[in-house]
Amino acid sequence: MSEQAIRPTVTLGGAFHLTDHFGQAVTDEAYRGRFMLIFFGFSHCKVVCPENLAKLSQALELAGADASDVQPLYVTVDPDRDDPATLRRFLEERFPRFLGLTGEKAEIDRVKKLFKVYAQREEAGPDGDYDVPHSAMTFLMGRDGTYVTHFADVVPAERIAENLRARIEGAA
Repeated sequence: MSEQAIRPTVTLGGAFHLTDHFGQAVTDEAYRGRFMLIFFGFSHCKVVCPENLAKLSQALELAGADASDVQPLYVTVDPDRDDPATLRRFLEERFPRFLGLTGEKAEIDRVKKLFKVYAQREEAGPDGDYDVPHSAMTFLMGRDGTYVTHFADVVPAERIAENLRARIEGAA
């Protein structure tokens, strides 16, 4: 039996209709021809998101010129607070390689389901502030929009960069 015959098939991702942090309507089709590096999170996240976005930014830096073939995307799991302007301020100040994506709650929920992302709003206290615990996977989608691989939040930047370079050079 060949390795291909025993390798499980993973289906993640799919078509989406969201709004970028410039207020422009975008679909997954807008990124065809480039790899998409997708991380889900929210701008009010205090630890997980900033750490992962910093690590992914470092990985893209380490990937060198190959990184120009990657569109890093940050999809909010908190559309109630993350409008385009909020995402733009958050990303441009700290993680300028990333393009933020937001949308109506129903569409965000649909995209989370496509990527099997967990995120659940939890009320934090009497002040009305809340947290949104969420999964911390990063997804790499191919130039045709199909799933390539994913990276757990424990994977170091160097290993992500190596993987990106290998896949980009191999797909050239």
